[in-house]
Amino acid sequence: MEHTYQLAIIGAGPAGIATAIESYALGMRDIVLLEKDENHNATIRKFYKDNKRVDKDWKGQKVELDGTIYFVDGTKESTLDFFDQLLDNEVVELKTHTEVQKIVKQDDVFDVFIAGGTLRAKNVVVTIGRMGKPNKPDYKIPPSIKNQVHFTLDGCGNGEKIMVVGGGDSAIEYAVELCERNDVTICYRRGTFRRANPTNQADIERAVDTGKVRPLLNTEITELESEGGQIKVIFSDRKAEVFDRLVYAIGGTTPSGFLQSSGIREEDGKPVHDENYQTNIPGLFVAGDITQESGGSIALGLNHGFAIAHYIMALSK
Repeated sequence: MEHTYQLAIIGAGPAGIATAIESYALGMRDIVLLEKDENHNATIRKFYKDNKRVDKDWKGQKVELDGTIYFVDGTKESTLDFFDQLLDNEVVELKTHTEVQKIVKQDDVFDVFIAGGTLRAKNVVVTIGRMGKPNKPDYKIPPSIKNQVHFTLDGCGNGEKIMVVGGGDSAIEYAVELCERNDVTICYRRGTFRRANPTNQADIERAVDTGKVRPLLNTEITELESEGGQIKVIFSDRKAEVFDRLVYAIGGTTPSGFLQSSGIREEDGKPVHDENYQTNIPGLFVAGDITQESGGSIALGLNHGFAIAHYIMALSK
């Protein structure tokens, strides 16, 4: 029988680590921390200069720490050391180079989709930051057609001729969803959809076999032009074609796209949650920067982790 974790945490920044450590301190075992980068606290690691000051509070917000983690202002190096020690001292499984594509609740357990497979967990906490943006193409998008070019499914209608660009999980999911109500082509520079997880590979194969999605593989787009209110797509090795709409899914993530694919409700660009940071899906929580208008402090992330750990443990008693 497939292993089920008590708790899966997406994102190994301050909020993610705090959720793991506080849950462990309260007696929970079988916790996995999933991080798409090569180590925890990737934002501090990549975007802070050496010896840069790291404050507990962000932009003067004073936040008292609620939990057992006593964090004080320091430097980039002392902060990373601090979190290293926390993870060394506790029995929490940290899986790096693990990007989560979406979360789906089946009965009382969550399937957490990652490249190459799935993990199962009873509770899931999303602590991804707000820095991710979708990758944009190298060529220019003419201003006159900008409103017909998208990076999520927002704005897509019915009965349109749509081209989805990309060959990963998001691209396949967009194409499969859109093809029920539109004429859909998927354009990918490689010859197969091997990067996608097995479920999505099967779905796109079925959609292509039944003629619902037309594949344009092993081809590159070199340019876009406006033609009579539509988008003319110029390819490197074939005749140009015209579409009503283009959807790019060529890597990079926005929190919004990820939240949508996991069924988490949003208002004003933020995930909706209750006082325990639980979303509209019971057992699925959000913490840290993603809950804030702009940035959030380390202290805020630590407190979110503490609150969520307490709530989950209280429910399991």
